[in-house]
Amino acid sequence: MLLKTSLRSFLAHKGRMALSLIAVVLSVAFVSGTLVFSNTATSTFDKLFASTASDVSVRPHSDDTADRQVGGKVGTVPVQTVQKVSGLPGVKSAVGEVLVSSAVLVDPATNKTVGPTSGAPTLTGSWVETPRKSLEITSGRAPQGSGQVLLDSDTAKKAGLRLDSPLRLITATGSYDLKISGIATFRTTNPGAALAFLDTPTAQRLLLDSTAYTSVEVFGDGSRSNDELRTEAATAVGTGFDLKTAAEQKAENAKSVGSFLDFMKYAMLGFAGISLLVGGFLIINTFSMLVAQRTREIGLLRAIGGSRGQVNGSVLVEALILAVLGSTLGLFGGIGLAVLLIQLMSAVGMNLTSAALEIGASVPIASYTVGIVITLVAAFIPARRAGKISPMSALRDHGTPTEARANRIRAAAGLVLTAGGAGLLVAAAQAGKAATGGAFLGLGVVLTLIGFVVIGPLLATGLIRVLGAVLPALFGPSGRLAQRNAMRNPRRTGATAAALMIGLALVIGASVFTSSMVSSTNAQIDKSVGADYVVQGNQNGLTPAMVSAAKSAKGLAHLTEQKQLAATLTLPDGSTSKTQLAAVSPTFVDDFRLPVKAGSATTITGGGISVDEDFATRHHLSVGDRLTADYGQGHTQSLVLGLITAKGNSFSDGNLFIGLDTVAKAVPAAELPQDAALFGKAEAGADKARTLDALQTALKAYPQLTVQDQAGYKKIVQDQINTLLYMVYGLLLLAIVVAVLGVVNTLALSVVERTREIGLLRAIGLSRRQLRRMIRLESVVIAVFGALLGTGLGLAWGITAQRVLVDKGLSTLAIPTEKIVVILLASAVIGLLAALLPAFRAGRMNVLAAIATD
Repeated sequence: MLLKTSLRSFLAHKGRMALSLIAVVLSVAFVSGTLVFSNTATSTFDKLFASTASDVSVRPHSDDTADRQVGGKVGTVPVQTVQKVSGLPGVKSAVGEVLVSSAVLVDPATNKTVGPTSGAPTLTGSWVETPRKSLEITSGRAPQGSGQVLLDSDTAKKAGLRLDSPLRLITATGSYDLKISGIATFRTTNPGAALAFLDTPTAQRLLLDSTAYTSVEVFGDGSRSNDELRTEAATAVGTGFDLKTAAEQKAENAKSVGSFLDFMKYAMLGFAGISLLVGGFLIINTFSMLVAQRTREIGLLRAIGGSRGQVNGSVLVEALILAVLGSTLGLFGGIGLAVLLIQLMSAVGMNLTSAALEIGASVPIASYTVGIVITLVAAFIPARRAGKISPMSALRDHGTPTEARANRIRAAAGLVLTAGGAGLLVAAAQAGKAATGGAFLGLGVVLTLIGFVVIGPLLATGLIRVLGAVLPALFGPSGRLAQRNAMRNPRRTGATAAALMIGLALVIGASVFTSSMVSSTNAQIDKSVGADYVVQGNQNGLTPAMVSAAKSAKGLAHLTEQKQLAATLTLPDGSTSKTQLAAVSPTFVDDFRLPVKAGSATTITGGGISVDEDFATRHHLSVGDRLTADYGQGHTQSLVLGLITAKGNSFSDGNLFIGLDTVAKAVPAAELPQDAALFGKAEAGADKARTLDALQTALKAYPQLTVQDQAGYKKIVQDQINTLLYMVYGLLLLAIVVAVLGVVNTLALSVVERTREIGLLRAIGLSRRQLRRMIRLESVVIAVFGALLGTGLGLAWGITAQRVLVDKGLSTLAIPTEKIVVILLASAVIGLLAALLPAFRAGRMNVLAAIATD
């Protein structure tokens, strides 16, 4: 009986359920699509790694600190290692390989880099035959001699290259013009990298400048396990090497790929979370209004013997039907979304295939769990309210019963939550440490958001009275009615506006934060950077040939070199710290004005070392203390702490500076890494724009470098920061879509609820045009109300975040006033658009039929 009643009610209101269904579908689609895409990508890469990994890989011992330095020397394995392991029991073959990520490929015809732009590496190495190769030659032949190179087919196709096309290879040892001798195709999946191969002697000479390998790959004959092979190989090769089995190689590769996939996964789950949160308000409103419209029907059910639990259950069963239907559609929609993502990844170089989708049991389980739980939770409050309606009051009154006591409790709870959240935001802004402030900020954001949602109906009464005050004067009876309709049910108005409030709070908070970050960075550049030009080589560094070419540019007074050098510092108390030192030229103090906490900046180039304030505090250091630097390979040096930089400057925070001349006394020049960056200063009286052109021309042969003046450098920083903001805008767009659905649904159900009232208004002279205007104005007022709440929350969050990070360099507060004004105006437009369909339907009502409606 209960199921039959619920199903009949659901089908009777299927049109009104449609928009709530869309919210569920969107939420579930993002969840299921994320899982399908993640599972498919992970499975594809697992198969690639499993099919290509050697049984045991012998590599030079890696140091986490050294691996992070820019332009560092590539670790190598002696050629004798192949002979040492090839004769071991259980070894079928051992192959020495060369593979580096520091080389750059350039198309001489266009002078543009050849390779991925999505963050995947360009790998250059030696072409050797192994039992498990990821590529096979499909055109041409393997490279032979110093002038030939083999290129993977995906990279060749994307760059428009073919057999015999010229290709320039830029390495630490120089630039080399080659010709493509062959094209190789991936046997499984291209992970997105660009691969180029030389013959082994050429690879050793051009890439390593030594007769060595970067790894030795060992393949067993099956008589020994991989663990046994590793143990025996470790004994044979001695210390100084890392040996990894196939399983360990697979885990290592999966971890590196997983960091990128996790970023996409969490970003998409963020979309799903926003959709779920905003969609929840839509579902609450839908069922609240359906309950209100069925009050007399509920009274009849109670009068003929229906219990409170049955009425409650009837509403929840309707919600369950909506949830199951929405989850099912969302599940299939998510699979389509996953296919779309796979196609998108293929467009940027990661050639996944939708023919091998990995769905698994977790996808439908998660989809139905998310869809059902969020819908039932959202419908519980209206269901509980329906069960509390007494039979006599329901039969006597066709409206929702007054809940004065519940409203008072709600208002009190909302005030407490909001006040508590505001207090936490104030505490966060005044916290002495960023970590403490961040914790307060996170909790304050949650409490203020919940508080505003709970207190929304109370705010609606006052704010909408003020917002709608001008409507009667501007639009006459339509404006007065719109204002009163928006205030008629504050709870409904608050829930409808909450959806838009959440999205706008996010984007305005992020806009304040990113604008402050850009302004702070620009201010620090103006204050701290005296250099006119910056030359950067990304993770590959700058070769000596590049530095020499830069120095030849006319108009330069000097070029300051900076190297990233791995070191282990022994502190006065005997403790050690693995870190990186920024080794700089003497002119560094002319190009940068470092904030001084104690000591003098000139000590950097006079044989001393500098540390930042946090490092000094953490290790109880003072100016004049002696530290010992161990650069590896037996190179050590005693240094005097001459400068402690004040915190709050992004150019010195976390950096330890030392003079290049000082480092050169302990480390041979051949063992120093390449320059990470160059900083140039124009000659006095020189045309800075012309000097920039000369510098860019001098480095034209190296398109992988970025050459900017201060204005260009500021733009690069701003573009990087804006990437975060664009993601938040994506979240906002999704929130707006669901919020618009909520406004449309609320107005549509409100029109149905007020059918008789609309008929009476028409009968006493209200025109169709005035009626439509009344509904549009009501929608605009609700949207602007939500936008104001979101603006207030977003400003509070963004300003607090800036105050929390003042000591981390976010010293300048910047409020994007123009963006906020545009967002408020756009909210009014959104409200207007959301009301078009309900207003149109209301205007088409037959007057007599509307009056006769019960």
